[in-house]
Amino acid sequence: MSDERESGPDSAVDWPVELRGVTETVVATLGPNDRWNFAALGVHAPEAGDAPAGVSSGSPPPATATTWGNTRTRRNFHRQGGGVVQFVSDPRAFVEAAMTIYERESPVLDSADAWAEVEATAVDSGEDGGTEWEEWELRPVDAAVEQRRPFTINRGFGAVVDATVAASRLDVPAFDTDDLLDRLDYFAETVEKCGGNREREAFERIDELTGWRERAAARRNESF
Repeated sequence: MSDERESGPDSAVDWPVELRGVTETVVATLGPNDRWNFAALGVHAPEAGDAPAGVSSGSPPPATATTWGNTRTRRNFHRQGGGVVQFVSDPRAFVEAAMTIYERESPVLDSADAWAEVEATAVDSGEDGGTEWEEWELRPVDAAVEQRRPFTINRGFGAVVDATVAASRLDVPAFDTDDLLDRLDYFAETVEKCGGNREREAFERIDELTGWRERAAARRNESF
């Protein structure tokens, strides 16, 4: 990653991958302890249209992302003005970033297929269901592709990503617990039927971190 940052239209850097809709990523941000904290971050493609990778467009509209709550990512964005967005293909790495306090001395994961160092600028904020949110514009200042491989579709991987969202909402009053447990049960079945070993290991980690299966069983017993 670059140590010196320049500003202006001539220094624009393209995203290393194609952004479409909301791309699920892992972001590393440098904390006050000089360690990199890893978290999940959904990156929204620029509103003006999908941005193809490797095609210079001068000053394209920025991608955006939203942080929810007073997270380490939010605080570090404010403190450092950016971070390193990574595109990972290992669901186990995504689960660790999304559901644990995961820190390292270096910002790029071994499982990252590509990464982009970004400047993050806060542009909007508000509250939804009692949770404060903040919207950020993300502009790459450095980027690289680490691995090139054919794109494959695995429903199990998608189910793992969705499961981390449901699991993170289990203790949020604005969301119905029974509905979330039903979703997790569905995602678990999808991973078992359609996922590979990595997807199953990732879901086992969700089980371990949340104990959702025990909570679901207890609620079923209460209904009798």
